[in-house]
Amino acid sequence: MKDERPEGAERPRRRRLPSDERRQEFVTRAVEFFAEEGFESSTRGLAKRLGVTQPLLYRYFPSKEDLIHEVYETVYVNRWRSEWAGLIGDRSRRLEDRLNEFYNAYTDVIFNREWMRIYLLSGLKGVDINRRYMQLVRQRILEPIVREARAEAGLPEAAPRDDEVEFAWVMHGGIFYYGVRDLIYESCVSADKAQVIADAVAAFLHGLAAKRG
Repeated sequence: MKDERPEGAERPRRRRLPSDERRQEFVTRAVEFFAEEGFESSTRGLAKRLGVTQPLLYRYFPSKEDLIHEVYETVYVNRWRSEWAGLIGDRSRRLEDRLNEFYNAYTDVIFNREWMRIYLLSGLKGVDINRRYMQLVRQRILEPIVREARAEAGLPEAAPRDDEVEFAWVMHGGIFYYGVRDLIYESCVSADKAQVIADAVAAFLHGLAAKRG
C-alpha cells in the first residue's frame, strides 16, 4: 500500500507506555506467542513479534524462565477464583450440587484455546507449568473434594489418601479432556457441557461410595 503522508512527514511514533503497562503488555503478548509457537521458540522471536529489541525485553524479564513464570501466574494462578474454595467447602449443601456448580464455573475459565495449548505444550517441552498447575489442582480442588466426600459420608477427618485423590483425578481429567477434544482436537462433543459435568460428578461420587463400601 502506498504511503500517502506528505513528503518529509515523520512516521507516527509508538506511544511510550509506563513501565508497569509495558510489562503487562509484554506478558499478554507472550501468552499469545507461546500458545501459538510453543515454548521452544526464542525470546528473539517474541521480541520481533512485539516490535521491540531483545535487550528491551530482557530489561523487564532477565531470562526466558522469568517470562514463563509470569505467563504461568497470568494464565493459571490469577484466573483462580477465591470463592471456589468456599463453594467446595459449603457443607450446608449436597456435595454433588457443589461440585456441579464448581466445575461449571471452573470450566468457564479454563476452557479457552490459549489456556489449553499452553498447558499441553508446556508438558511436551518439559516446561514445569503443567506440573506446577497439577500440584495446585491437587491442593485446591482434589484434596478438598475428597475431604468433603468423607465428611458427607460420615467418616472421620483424615488426610486424603493417594488412592482417593487418584480417583478424583479420573473425574477431573475426564472433564478436562472434554475441553481438549473441543478446543484442541476440534472434534464433535456434546453441546451440553453441564450434563457432561453432572455425569462425571455422579459417576465419581457413586464410584467412591462403592470403593469404600
